[in-house]
Amino acid sequence: MTDRWLVAMSGGVDSSVAAALLAREGHEVIGVTMDLGTPPETAGASSGKRCCGLPDAEDARSVAATLGIRHYVANYRKPFREAVIDPFVAAYSAGATPLPCVACNRVLKFELLLGRARALGARGVATGHYARTAPGPGGTPALFRAADRAKDQTYFLFDLPREVLPEVAFPLGDLQKSEVRELARSLGLATADKPDSQGICFIPDGDVRGALRRLRPDAEAPGAGEIQKRDGSVCGTHSGAAGFTMGQRNGLGLTDGPWYVTEVRPRDNLLVVDRREGLFRSRVEVEGASWMDGEPPKGPVRVQVRHRHPSVLAGIKADGPSRAWIEFADRVWAPAPGQAAVVYDESDTRVLGGGWIADSA
Repeated sequence: MTDRWLVAMSGGVDSSVAAALLAREGHEVIGVTMDLGTPPETAGASSGKRCCGLPDAEDARSVAATLGIRHYVANYRKPFREAVIDPFVAAYSAGATPLPCVACNRVLKFELLLGRARALGARGVATGHYARTAPGPGGTPALFRAADRAKDQTYFLFDLPREVLPEVAFPLGDLQKSEVRELARSLGLATADKPDSQGICFIPDGDVRGALRRLRPDAEAPGAGEIQKRDGSVCGTHSGAAGFTMGQRNGLGLTDGPWYVTEVRPRDNLLVVDRREGLFRSRVEVEGASWMDGEPPKGPVRVQVRHRHPSVLAGIKADGPSRAWIEFADRVWAPAPGQAAVVYDESDTRVLGGGWIADSA
């Protein structure tokens, strides 16, 4: 059956091949590149690998021409600012470590863009994410890890509402990255050898603390503050606590290292540091949790607390529908407040949900 699909084309090789695969299957494909803007506050940043800028839109347009599909650029600057950038700044200002890709996926791609797809009479939205949808228990659609575990992106998709899964397609879910590159070359796509985007798209140089100053120029700079060890002894100074994250070791300027940030106290403009061993935790508290099956899982699960970190065996003690303590069988390193604890089934393949890390012990 031929369907119409709206494909989110970022201008990278992955979304390009996602569009190509659907077109090759005979579907009607409409490519849409989200114009997220190039805010003036990033103008001073050095060039880097990012997505959704003007050159990327041109790359997406070139791919669409090669594939013979329609392509449009849609202005999503305002919702991107409201759903991604502003919460990002607020989280760092509160001492947390935000995960902007999750909000970008949930709000922009699978809410706003999906709404546009429905208005166009499309079956749904397809993206170049490395993830899979397939029937889960009971036969309803579920979210699964990608075949290429090194590229798996389900960590950033954990809070998608289960009801939208029938309208979501991940054409790359069963492919290895090398296969995706080879397909792009065989089809003559302009993005075949384009480097992957890395880091945070609106901070192309990776300088989070510099970006915070640019993104909130009206905020009063906190000035220098203390860096303390766990025992309260002062071991150094910093120029502002906001922008540091649990587990960070670079930018501290301390001797007798390595030292790692174990706590950020923005109200006191204070950083607490410890040795690496001091950052291991046996459990985390999560808030804002969502569960694919409608309730927290009761049996053993596997939990991932950072992208690219391995999952570990764990159990969940629910404290209401949206809060829980996650107890780990083996300690995890530096589970930072503001990051996600993503829960998978015991086989580490199906996404069961997850929540936002609020505390750890």
